Amino acid sequence: MPTTLTSAKEWAAVEFGGVDLGDRRRCPRLRQVAASLAQDPHGTLPGSFCGWSQAKAAYRLLEEPDVTYDRVIAPHLERVRTACHQAGEFLLVEDTTSLDFTSHLAAQDLGRIGDDGGQGLYLHSTLALRIERWNPQQEPEVIVEGLFDQSWWARTMPTIGRGKEKKRKRLNRPRESDRWAKVCPEVGPPPEGSQWTYVADREADIFETFGRCQENLWHFILRANQPRALADQGGSVFTAVAQGPEMGRFSVDLRARPGQGARRACVAVRTCTVRLRAPWRPGGAGEPCSVQVVEAREIDAPPGAEPIHWVLLTDWPCSRFRQALRVIQAYTRRWLIEEYHKCLKSGTEIEHSQLATAQHITALLGILAVVAVRLLHTKLLATTRPQDPVRPEEVGPEALTILEKKFGRPPGGWNNQSFLVALARKSDGSPGWITLWRGWRKLMLLAQGYDLAKGGRKCG
Repeated sequence: MPTTLTSAKEWAAVEFGGVDLGDRRRCPRLRQVAASLAQDPHGTLPGSFCGWSQAKAAYRLLEEPDVTYDRVIAPHLERVRTACHQAGEFLLVEDTTSLDFTSHLAAQDLGRIGDDGGQGLYLHSTLALRIERWNPQQEPEVIVEGLFDQSWWARTMPTIGRGKEKKRKRLNRPRESDRWAKVCPEVGPPPEGSQWTYVADREADIFETFGRCQENLWHFILRANQPRALADQGGSVFTAVAQGPEMGRFSVDLRARPGQGARRACVAVRTCTVRLRAPWRPGGAGEPCSVQVVEAREIDAPPGAEPIHWVLLTDWPCSRFRQALRVIQAYTRRWLIEEYHKCLKSGTEIEHSQLATAQHITALLGILAVVAVRLLHTKLLATTRPQDPVRPEEVGPEALTILEKKFGRPPGGWNNQSFLVALARKSDGSPGWITLWRGWRKLMLLAQGYDLAKGGRKCG
């Protein structure tokens, strides 16, 4: 991961330096646009630039036919995949979100979203996390490498009601569900010494997901969604693991959710090994698939609270409690893909875009998707590398001068934790990403004004 707390200009040079836009004159312009968006992101471009001439130049760039989403984001994907070919453990976390442009009635080439009452695009992201270490609680401490893969589409095919299409016809046509683990055969197996584990929620519980992972030597941790039948015995994955012996218990701090406050939960762990019966597909049924099943069930949840109950399917070893606990704790890092999508939508405000077509909107998305990675990684620095020093050349001496005027210089100098806490203007606790984002944007604007007052670089 390139230094997250570096200047926007240097960051843009790393992330978009190798872009191919069909004309070499467009590459410096893209880096300038990306730097401005990283420093002060807005879905509506005028808010990110100092004057109309610069905003107009950004519009012209994004409306060029050769400036497409795939070309803009290609250098970032290449950088991340290269990083994941190094030795180490990586979690590749997938999820899908929708981008809502219902209020942008003039936009062309969009599709239906949600219950088909709105218009927009769907976005499917694979976020690469490098495991730095495992702590004594068997929690993986991770850093964000970036986007391993990302794709978008507009839902334009007619809505087909439940039961109105025969199963054979449905299985023989392209389906949106084909997106899960599609990246596995596209990228292929990891190199020797590198372990890739595919992580996804219940929507990815499709038999083809297991096959794609196994054929390409990817490990997997998936949350079970349906009572899959077993090949060698009666019952399902749910009944099989519920009958297994309890291996141990652990405590976990749960974040607050809508309607439920934060709490500490006691969770019992059970495991078993099963062979899943392959479902029917055109051409016949496939071979059974062997998986480990790990159940995490909350004990004595408080009244009114929804208890934790996860059933996870994996190929990680689970014969000991410590191993099963690692599977559960690795799955808990799935929330980072949700944080990434929140950051993309609320932080970079991509849904505020007023560009005219899906191609123009997604060209902007190619930039803002990488900007969102920058913010997410910044937040994690405070927890994964809290004591690493922050050097003036990384954030700019102007930024540290402004913080020291307000908060004073920390004993021992600035590190990731003290810098991010000051950025969020909090005296304790871990700042949320929205708070961090607002603080970062304000600090960058103040630093730019400070530099201009000294006769430094021009705006933009």
